[in-house]
Amino acid sequence: MARRRLLLVGEGNFSFAAALSETLEPSTTSLIATCLQRPADLGRDPVVGKNLRRLRERGAEVRFGVDCTQLADAFELHDREFDRIYFNFPHCGRKAGVAKNRELLAKFFQSCADVLAEAGEVHVALCRGQGGTPADKPRREWHNSWQVVAMAALGGLILSDVHPFSCETVPGYRCTGYRSQDKTFHLEGALNHIFTRSLPFECFQPRIFRIRLGDQWFSFPEPEALKGKLNRRFLEAPSCHPIKTINEKLIAELGKAFPLKRLKCSFPLLSQGNTSVLTSWNRDILSAAFWIGLLEDNSNSESLTDGTTQDMDEFLMSFSELSLPHGPERDDKEYAYEEGIYGQAKVCLRPSLLVHVQALIQAPDFLPGSLYILSGPVFRKCLILPFTMPAFHETLLILAFSQNLKDGCLQSVLDHLKRILDSLLTQTLLEGSELSSAVEFVLQPNGKDYVISVKCHNFDPDGAKDLIIGFVTISTISIIQKDQCFVFVSINLDLLAMLVWDISDWRMLWTFDNRFLRNFVPGKIEPFKSYSLYPPSYTHDVSFWLDEKKGFDELEFHTVAREVSQDTVISIEFLSRFQHAKTEQVSLCYRLIYQTCDKALTREQVASMQFQFRKEIQRRLHVIPR
Repeated sequence: MARRRLLLVGEGNFSFAAALSETLEPSTTSLIATCLQRPADLGRDPVVGKNLRRLRERGAEVRFGVDCTQLADAFELHDREFDRIYFNFPHCGRKAGVAKNRELLAKFFQSCADVLAEAGEVHVALCRGQGGTPADKPRREWHNSWQVVAMAALGGLILSDVHPFSCETVPGYRCTGYRSQDKTFHLEGALNHIFTRSLPFECFQPRIFRIRLGDQWFSFPEPEALKGKLNRRFLEAPSCHPIKTINEKLIAELGKAFPLKRLKCSFPLLSQGNTSVLTSWNRDILSAAFWIGLLEDNSNSESLTDGTTQDMDEFLMSFSELSLPHGPERDDKEYAYEEGIYGQAKVCLRPSLLVHVQALIQAPDFLPGSLYILSGPVFRKCLILPFTMPAFHETLLILAFSQNLKDGCLQSVLDHLKRILDSLLTQTLLEGSELSSAVEFVLQPNGKDYVISVKCHNFDPDGAKDLIIGFVTISTISIIQKDQCFVFVSINLDLLAMLVWDISDWRMLWTFDNRFLRNFVPGKIEPFKSYSLYPPSYTHDVSFWLDEKKGFDELEFHTVAREVSQDTVISIEFLSRFQHAKTEQVSLCYRLIYQTCDKALTREQVASMQFQFRKEIQRRLHVIPR
């Protein structure tokens, strides 16, 4: 087993290095202590001499004249992978201001990227308030702090942990160098910040999918707003994703209350949008669907873009039965592959599993009285809000019963579902805690449908807003016996998983970072601990003149922002509307906030995204940016 390699930079009197070395086992860990000064610059300080002797006795290596902002220059290529890099109380010296010290941190983090092992850590200790994160008590204003997480992002690093810095863990450590003097820093309230590598933004290429209609093959591109979200197979074996876990628990509990028939989701992800059971208050999901343009594709699968073969079982199974009627002429919304669309086909990625209901209940083996369960991913355009998502996993419950049993069957479903959901939502509570989420079924104005609402305190301390995680609808379908009723229950598994594991950001469920799944131990439900803390946010405003003839599609405006930013825009706020007194032309102004949940994001990256966003809304929404 290879030895762990530790690198200490910016050592002053080497007391930290000496103290740390005595806590390590030399056979399993090697330590290199460095400082910027040359030996002559340290003079004849007896403390330094004593610490250097302690280090060498322990087999540690000492290097002088090492610039922590140029670490690649100090080590040969084969000698650059360090498992941990320490920089305690960095400072430019003298009375350097926050800007100078930010610059030091930025260059240090960028330098670390050249010598840090893939799973390595960077430890940076800062005095109280310097970091500028919520962990600082009190917290400085952002502009007056060292903005440590933003500086780390420049090196592709994210803050994964932060805890109080304690000299007691390294006896004998005396941190000197305050304003380049032999004076100690103020350690009360000091924090140790631990950074790790972030996944890069460009971790995968847009994919092309192929489907077969009869004897003909067609292809379509993965919609930009759904990049990395198709074919993830979270619900399939051997997935250990929390969405699968919560679905299995939900189904197991339902099986104790009802005769259960679990259906394999062999339906295609592409749909023509059957509306037979969509009620007036949820039918807008079809208007928000991702409509797909198909191109004839006579190529072999091996010759697809970027060499990726997408077999896509969910796309192919039963797909030969899908007919492609000619749809109405579409407006100019720049759909993917607009040129060459097959017969102006109106085909979309399914916005809900409800589009498959008619096929299910018409099947010869469909039996009233049994609870049928179907689970799978669905996709729809949506506004950028904290708990709305363009892709999520839906579980659909279907129960048929006689008209005269309607009230009793419905109440039985609601009672059992409330008990099960309440039980799931209490599994991560600490002993003695009170229920933080309460499930309610809210009757809708039509008098027969319900939304499943959770008054959640996890994400909203005031409990002022209810989170809708699903709905219940009662329907009679004309093609079935007239005395038969159906209850359909749709549950958003992603939102349910967020509530159960206390995951505050839905985007985390879709991360490619393997650290996410390491949080989930089979058989246990414990609160999720994020590996990316206090990510920096960046605010940009955009204003533009409207084209009176074209109008303005706010949903498409949000979709463009989602695409261009790679899902880093977390908020779009309408600021103002202005109408020119003479021309009567209307201008709108919006504020966008960019922030990631699992990756390093820099100010420069955001500026580039904002520039591209302005270009795209001009091209696709026919507005004129100001």
